[in-house]
Amino acid sequence: MRIGPYEIAPRVVLAPMAGVTDKPFRLLCKRLGAGLCVSEMTTSDPRFWNTAKSRHRMDHVDEPAPISVQIAGTVPEVMAEAARYNVEHGAQIIDINMGCPAKKVCNAWAGSALMRDEALVGRILDAVVNAVDVPVTLKIRTGWAADAKNALTIARIAESAGIASLAIHGRTRDQQYTGFAEYDTIAMVKAALSIPVVANGDVDSPRKAADVLAYTGCDAVMIGRAAQGRPWIFREVAHYLATGEELPPPSLEEVRDVLLGHLDALHAFYGEISGVRIARKHLGWYAKDRPENAAFRAVVNRAETAEAQSRLTRDYFDALIAGEPPAREAA
Repeated sequence: MRIGPYEIAPRVVLAPMAGVTDKPFRLLCKRLGAGLCVSEMTTSDPRFWNTAKSRHRMDHVDEPAPISVQIAGTVPEVMAEAARYNVEHGAQIIDINMGCPAKKVCNAWAGSALMRDEALVGRILDAVVNAVDVPVTLKIRTGWAADAKNALTIARIAESAGIASLAIHGRTRDQQYTGFAEYDTIAMVKAALSIPVVANGDVDSPRKAADVLAYTGCDAVMIGRAAQGRPWIFREVAHYLATGEELPPPSLEEVRDVLLGHLDALHAFYGEISGVRIARKHLGWYAKDRPENAAFRAVVNRAETAEAQSRLTRDYFDALIAGEPPAREAA
């Protein structure tokens, strides 16, 4: 799949997720096989560009190309300026968020709420595409509600505006993340467009990725929640799509080393206090499939220093590797 001048290979993409797809996680997923990693949603409001949160979200130093940055907002001129600003700060692809179902986003008429105003969608897309010389992509849902599925209409507006690629989550905004993603709407949109289309929603295994690609005819799949605590899913999907064979799961030693490296990156990127706090959710995701998860989280979540967090994590996995019950020492 190509987005402008960029070859996206393998054709498996990390979905933008607020509070998750920060620079340390994007770098990790890219190293473990993602063909493209989209940044966390960044605000289009210039009043917040110099906050610590925005500065972290706009940090792309040493990030491998192509660097895709997602922006969110409702005012065409403001979105255009945000696109220019992010390109000046390293973005090589601008992604527009019209898929986020979060209440605080939709209550401001941003994210998937924009799908209720097709004329405004057109004005935003025209403004952003005309503002920058890099490819502009769009993320949407199938519609606002079950009786208001207008993904095809939005997709045609997007193609006419010059959007380079379209990602579709197979749920309506009203569904949030409940129920199951449906792929009929995505397949219908793909059949109607000439630009690349990326299928998103419930892709949680190599076989599911292959099935979704075959069913929808899409050019790539996008993985979000299934990558939390399992960043190696990208190489597993890529290998399966290339060979039809499943890779064995990573060893406990590799999981330990990946997690410890991720912790080091979080501590360095955010500083010790914020890094330790942000790392806790990742630790929970990495351990969620282990029977000792509750005990692990009870200990590690009490760690207040980077050293303690990394040491307890290493000790936990070393015990599992040795076939011993993990210690439950206090942090």
